[in-house]
Amino acid sequence: MNIDKEKLISCIKKISEPKILVVGDLALDEMIYGDAERISREAPVLILQHTKTKLILGGASNAAHNAATLNNGKVGVIGVCGDDYYSELLFDTFERANIDCSKIVPDKSRKTIVKTRISGSITTSITQQIVRIDRQSKGQICAETQDKVIKNIEKALPEYDAVILSNYHIGTLTDKIINHTIDCARKLGKVVVVDAQKDLGVYKNVDSMTPNLPDTEKSVGFKIETEEDLKRAGDMLLEQTDAKSVLITCGADGMFVAKKGNDYTKIPVFNKSEVFDVTGAGDTVTAVYSLALAAGIDPVYSAIIGNVAASIVVRQFGCATTSVDDLLAAVDKL
Repeated sequence: MNIDKEKLISCIKKISEPKILVVGDLALDEMIYGDAERISREAPVLILQHTKTKLILGGASNAAHNAATLNNGKVGVIGVCGDDYYSELLFDTFERANIDCSKIVPDKSRKTIVKTRISGSITTSITQQIVRIDRQSKGQICAETQDKVIKNIEKALPEYDAVILSNYHIGTLTDKIINHTIDCARKLGKVVVVDAQKDLGVYKNVDSMTPNLPDTEKSVGFKIETEEDLKRAGDMLLEQTDAKSVLITCGADGMFVAKKGNDYTKIPVFNKSEVFDVTGAGDTVTAVYSLALAAGIDPVYSAIIGNVAASIVVRQFGCATTSVDDLLAAVDKL
């Protein structure tokens, strides 16, 4: 495809204007690092000498963090946390990222979602993840908590230009919350973007969604191997959801945008040589794409900006973010 570089630069400069609300499974990534010292006498496991612990916003929180670094903190989050040690760390991490977390609903019956990754330096140059520990509650949130979340969405939505429904399927986004958020956003004229891993047909009358290729295949029920398959899948999702557009992320094969009226665009990857870690790249794409749509940019150029952002964050380890200056610098090198 031909990209108008001047148009792309102009579009990137607009994405810092909209305010974004993220609703979904808010999580914290706890990264624990150590140097391998020896094998334990207690069991055949490594003993690590702790070097540092890093707290990173993960899950739906990562989409919020990505948006906040691009629009100077004009971001709010709504979700559920537990009444535990990690809830305080989650709030503190949001506040340090300049994200409004005042409408998160505490629920004593649930755990704050935390993914702890323990990594050890096996040599001076290689750090290897050894184990991951997940803390989360099974099942959907209770009716009382659901009603509190809905009330907070109703209060918050008028203040924002767009809402991202970020569903990691850990129980926050019930059907009632999904439908109520979309209905409320439609009445207020807000942009709605969905980032979900399954059941894509549940999200009716949204502006767009950003499924990856495997999740798209699960949703449409067939293997996607050609561009014709992508067109067919895009059309199916558009018909099922009545969305205005669908952005399918295809990993090393780039992105595909389908719009109503048999309007398709294939977008190539902008960086194939420096991929260190794809963790959280999908959240980056969703955040940037949503900001661009909320700024009035068409879905194709919104997707291109998301693609550029992904090419930046995959060069870093763990969930990473980018900035408008980084995006402009990357476009200058295209």
